[in-house]
Amino acid sequence: MKTLNAAVIGTGFMGKAHSVAMAVVPIIFEPSVGIDRTVIVDIDEAAVKKAQVQYGFREYATDWREVVNRPDIDVVVICTPNDSHAEIAIAAAKSGKHVMCEKPMALTSQDGEKMLAAAKQAGIVHQLAFNFRHSPALQMAHRLVEQGRIGKILAFRGYYLQDWSADPSTPLSWRFNKAKAGSGALGDIGSHIIDAARLLVGEFEAVTSVMKTFIPERPLPEGRFFGHKGAASAEKGTVDVDDTAITMVKFASGVHGTIEVTRNAYGHHNQMGFEINATRGTIAFDYQRLNELRVAFADDPADAFGFRTIYSGPNQPYGDKLWPVAGMGQGYIDVKSIEWYNFLQAIAENRPASPNFEDGVQIERIIDAIQASAKSAAWERVA
Repeated sequence: MKTLNAAVIGTGFMGKAHSVAMAVVPIIFEPSVGIDRTVIVDIDEAAVKKAQVQYGFREYATDWREVVNRPDIDVVVICTPNDSHAEIAIAAAKSGKHVMCEKPMALTSQDGEKMLAAAKQAGIVHQLAFNFRHSPALQMAHRLVEQGRIGKILAFRGYYLQDWSADPSTPLSWRFNKAKAGSGALGDIGSHIIDAARLLVGEFEAVTSVMKTFIPERPLPEGRFFGHKGAASAEKGTVDVDDTAITMVKFASGVHGTIEVTRNAYGHHNQMGFEINATRGTIAFDYQRLNELRVAFADDPADAFGFRTIYSGPNQPYGDKLWPVAGMGQGYIDVKSIEWYNFLQAIAENRPASPNFEDGVQIERIIDAIQASAKSAAWERVA
């Protein structure tokens, strides 16, 4: 079996998550190609030296440009702040490397289009890390929709609620800076629920939105700081991205829906979910209970009518490769491993991965339209 050499750019939370997924994907899924954790890259040499040992890489480096041009590297994994995604992805594509890129794809849809063009010209396999769509329960929801078991979709309600930035004393990380992040809650977590909506319901036609920044200033961090934890200084800096976005959606199919995202909802740690109402039933999913899919079917008998819970297991998507008993449960790394299995199989079979840069560009166009609507206070069509 051929083994691909991977370079992970970035040692933060997502660099760790991808590293663990790469380590376990051969054990759980037996993909048609192997993956080797060859080199990990970060501009902070102390951090990357530690990560090399902790994450199980053969080497470390501090210059991503040198690494993406190495002839022995086959796959580049981009886990850096959003403002560097386009530059790294385009360089990797030109060097003939397959690319796994964290979300959101880029700062703008125009940058995303450049990434897609470079990937198409190079003929590489490219995938975006919208990992939540790979959850077995969400995939089961997709199956029920595709099979028509809930009838024709009437409405979609999606949400992604977090609370890590609700505290005004949380330091000003790059996620609060438009030049590095592109947008706030909308791009950071809203892109995930937009991806799920496109998968389950279809393309967006138009949106109207309200966006707001609740905390306009935050303490500057002391020293090098990229996350939302760490020491804060007495000096404050400006927040120029959104803390919340509430959007109404017209889908191309005629379905209507709503999407709400915020990082300022105390008690909601990582609550991404949706409900789909249709002519023959309803589906509901909440990632904080990611092993459960709630369903209700219109033709259930009257004495047993209402929601029931389907537990992830061997009869659901990927269940035959995960655990043999329903209800044993999957976690975050299992979902990342599914993501990596799908990526490696796409490379092995020389076919497009999903979701890929084409999906990413369309999601960026939706984000553009939502931001435009928040300014115009009107419905905006999605390009």
